[in-house]
Amino acid sequence: MDMSLKRRADKIRKILRTVYPDVKTQLIFENPFQLLVATILSAQCTDKQVNQVTPVLFAALPAPENFATADIEIISRLIRPTGYYHNKAKNIKACSQMLIEKFGGEVPDTLEALVQLPGVGRKTANVVLGAVFGKPGVVVDTHVARISGRLGFTTSDNPVRIERDLMEILPRKSWNSFCLRLIYFGRQTCRARNPSCPVCPVRELCPFQKESVVKQSLHDRP
Repeated sequence: MDMSLKRRADKIRKILRTVYPDVKTQLIFENPFQLLVATILSAQCTDKQVNQVTPVLFAALPAPENFATADIEIISRLIRPTGYYHNKAKNIKACSQMLIEKFGGEVPDTLEALVQLPGVGRKTANVVLGAVFGKPGVVVDTHVARISGRLGFTTSDNPVRIERDLMEILPRKSWNSFCLRLIYFGRQTCRARNPSCPVCPVRELCPFQKESVVKQSLHDRP
């Protein structure tokens, strides 16, 4: 392992912990099943939009048994604002059916079991494991993937590889919180377009920022 990379990651982790001391998932939920469904809905959709949909959704269909027996068109109509609603509705219905048939209607608490569920990948599984069961996991969403590359934590764009790269350089106990802080950081500062490098709290430790400064300097030459 590159110890210099690990030391730099540790410094960045501590800075972001100071900037974002209290972090948690922005999805609103009351039980593990609600978070599971909300996370499935959050694919290609903002948490804010999901939070506008789920109160009505769970009032109509409060439990796996309700989703498992509901008409697919009803589910689709209720989740339509989240986008890709036909596919999401099929996955949530099938997921609910498997929860009942294989897990007694309860959301399992292991990665291996969660990823067996339709519509549930490693990202969704790790969100649930961290937020509900308090189990360490690395959540690789678009923000985490983008910023990990910019910070030089990974050279891959493969989520599984990024997950492994982050696991190697971060303390296990910080996996969940660090990823949440990267998400907060990505929304506010290290955006995909027009990142706010001049006011970035980790700019002195960021290869991307230094590269941007060099490019800007070359661009400004007469």
